[in-house]
Amino acid sequence: MTDNPVTIERMAALAPSRTESDLSFLLDHTSHVLRTKMAAALAEIGLTARMHCVLVHALEAERTQIQLAELGDMDKTTMVVTIDALEKAGLAERRPSSTDRRARIIAVTEKGAELAEQSQRIVDDVHRTALNSLPQKDRDALLHALNLLVTNHLATPSPAPAGGRRARESSK
Repeated sequence: MTDNPVTIERMAALAPSRTESDLSFLLDHTSHVLRTKMAAALAEIGLTARMHCVLVHALEAERTQIQLAELGDMDKTTMVVTIDALEKAGLAERRPSSTDRRARIIAVTEKGAELAEQSQRIVDDVHRTALNSLPQKDRDALLHALNLLVTNHLATPSPAPAGGRRARESSK
């Protein structure tokens, strides 16, 4: 006995009904579009978002490559490639730490500091433009709600099942 193929109409009738808004899609889509806008804006000055992140965080304090990778949510390989690109461009360099002779820190050059200031203005502008597309009360509500999620219910990723891809866990 062969099962009859399911028709399009029947498939639609079998689809489960959503009871909640698709928060995953909404967050993923807005994040993706924001990242592409950011990437395009930073590319105009020869930086990637990762390069910007490293420069800004390295200027804030003396930090090792590992510390910067954690702050930027980057794996070791991505971090090495990013630092190599920054060094090649003359924007940063690896130096011995002033507090731990075994550790190496990422030091930003003068040229890198100037570019970090410019890139921060670009990042702020991309964020401002996105937020300014909303009425003030909605903007305030969105930021408030996202901050509540990030600091409470969605502060820590759940462990991923074995074999599945998972987000890096932060040691913050």
